Amino acid sequence: MSDTASPRATRAWALAQAVRDPYVILITIYIFMPWFVRAVVGDPVQGQALVAQGGKWGGWAVMLSMPLLGATIDRLGPRKPLLAPVVLAMVVITTSLWWVMPAGHAGLGVMWVIGAGAVMTWLFSAHEMLHNALLVPAAGHAGVAQASGLGLAGGNAMSVGLLLFVLLAFALPGSVDWAFVPATPLLGLDPALGEPARITGPIVGALMLVGSIPLFRSVPDMPRTRARLGAALAGGANDLWRLVRDVRGNANPLLYLLARMIFTDGLTAILLFGGIYAAGTMGWGTLQMLGYGIVLSCAAVVGGLLAPRLDGWLGPRLALMLELLLLIVLQSLVLGMGQDRILFQPAAATPMWDAPMFTTLPELVFLGLGCGLAITVTAAYASSRTLLTRLVPPDRLGAFFGLYALSGTATMWLGPLLVEQATRIGGSQAAGFVPVIGLLAVGLALLLFVRGGGKLQPSIFSRA
Repeated sequence: MSDTASPRATRAWALAQAVRDPYVILITIYIFMPWFVRAVVGDPVQGQALVAQGGKWGGWAVMLSMPLLGATIDRLGPRKPLLAPVVLAMVVITTSLWWVMPAGHAGLGVMWVIGAGAVMTWLFSAHEMLHNALLVPAAGHAGVAQASGLGLAGGNAMSVGLLLFVLLAFALPGSVDWAFVPATPLLGLDPALGEPARITGPIVGALMLVGSIPLFRSVPDMPRTRARLGAALAGGANDLWRLVRDVRGNANPLLYLLARMIFTDGLTAILLFGGIYAAGTMGWGTLQMLGYGIVLSCAAVVGGLLAPRLDGWLGPRLALMLELLLLIVLQSLVLGMGQDRILFQPAAATPMWDAPMFTTLPELVFLGLGCGLAITVTAAYASSRTLLTRLVPPDRLGAFFGLYALSGTATMWLGPLLVEQATRIGGSQAAGFVPVIGLLAVGLALLLFVRGGGKLQPSIFSRA
């Protein structure tokens, strides 16, 4: 594979991630799903359990198929022939959310959204796997880090831009008398029918479709092999077995991967259900959730910038442990919040000033806790990747990063399953997050027994 990066291919690869990631931010976390739980299901507790059920189904499908699919594709060669239908399916499903109607109106209903969420979990994982496999062909070995960072930055920037657009074009009009805000929602959208929230489906779908075209036109694909599908499946299964066999005896990094598998389920659950929890607990509508999403997306950028500094000051292992401990504390405090409650204590819900959102003290405290969660979740993801590079020899990073990817998907059903069951048993949204805190705590406890991952010792040739 060439080490020469093609600027056009690099930008096309990064753009394909930038137009994929808004699905998570706008649809899953902040806008569509919280509206769906509030206006379609009509019960925050039942809605959280249903969404968790869909995530559980999708996670099972990923666990059973994705490792073998990835190994099989490696044997066949080209990624684009499968990536194209994956993108088209994501576009169709995302766009279909426009026809989901509030309770009492004819349209796509609850089970369509839950089933679509499960399918999108699998499709998103497949897109991530196939897209990542095109990174080296797009950027060359020397340009991998730059392209990867560009894709992540582009996804965050695109999501914030879309949140601002929906806020100014569809949510704020009619709510504020500001000169730069239209008097009524653009396109004549009706807030009573949830159209400002539902329109995010077609917007994200159209952006995903158009933004993926440059990848198919400009990024070179892997060369086709002579392997037939049956032989590729058998060879892929054998490759997976060898991957596990070749790292047998490395108890320390394998212990870390076990810890990561557990605490990553907790991190993912916070991301997937944090918006639904905020909307239900604080009684926020689309307008407030847009503002919440914008603020927390900006806070997440701080987490990405903070993680490398913590890794340098403390070493990635201690940095990750500190981040998980802070997450446990912050998430525990969030469970004590409500529209008239701060940290389990009654509080006045009287507006403190005239503004379209975040006017009461409980809302401001909840917003602050949300920012803390966004910062620490992002930092924990970053530190966890850095830590692996400190625990294994450089010449074995490929094998261990294969297991690293597997550890991130093998039990991704566990968090949604625990949230679903705890929500149903406890009868509240807060109860659903108790096992999430448990996952973070178990992962943190296992990290206590992981050796290494300290600060890099300065070279004797380095300058003060």
